Amino acid sequence: MIFGPYTFLILAIFVASMLIQGYLTSSYRRWGQVRNARNLTGAEVARQMLDENGLHNVPVQMVPGTLSDHYDPVRKTVNLSEGNYNVPSVAAMAVAAHEVGHAIQDKVRMPALILRGQMAMPLSLGMNLAPLLLMVGLFLQIGGLVWAGVIFFGFALLFHLITLPVEFDASRRALQYLQGRALNGSAEGEAGARRVLTAAALTYVAGFAMALAQFMNVFAMARSSDD
Repeated sequence: MIFGPYTFLILAIFVASMLIQGYLTSSYRRWGQVRNARNLTGAEVARQMLDENGLHNVPVQMVPGTLSDHYDPVRKTVNLSEGNYNVPSVAAMAVAAHEVGHAIQDKVRMPALILRGQMAMPLSLGMNLAPLLLMVGLFLQIGGLVWAGVIFFGFALLFHLITLPVEFDASRRALQYLQGRALNGSAEGEAGARRVLTAAALTYVAGFAMALAQFMNVFAMARSSDD
């Protein structure tokens, strides 16, 4: 961690993020034990939702890990973790529908999703350099290096900002589909799916808050180094 005037804010957001992660884990665990009304596995929900949206060529694959579910826009695959692929739970249904939501975004070429994908690789490389640039620039008092590090942190903030509408939209599509088809009118199932999707969305809000606090921190440090 790079220490600056907003270090305590970063620490507070980090603690809040851990609490949100705990909320997500507990919500997923609880609703992962509740069978959904149609007795459909995550893989079956994903397949049906894909087919109904004309995405017959997008495969649904099982991947190792817990909550490792994701949509791969490069390979055009919906990837579900072992705990969701074969399990007919409310949580598996919600997660599967969310990932298919991303596949639908890809189909309609949602601008935010495309931009996020284009930013991912260069941003990953840049964020490996950003702390080094900042620390070396501050130590050697080279303003150009310091501000280069700040710019990379700014791009990270932009990435997290763009992620929010992408994830919220995928959850909206998921819940809309589940309410209309897969939940079979189950109020309990809808409440569970909504809670899982909300908990997942909060993790992205926390990620944005962390990126914002880090950017404020390094920006303040850069301004101080110029004085």
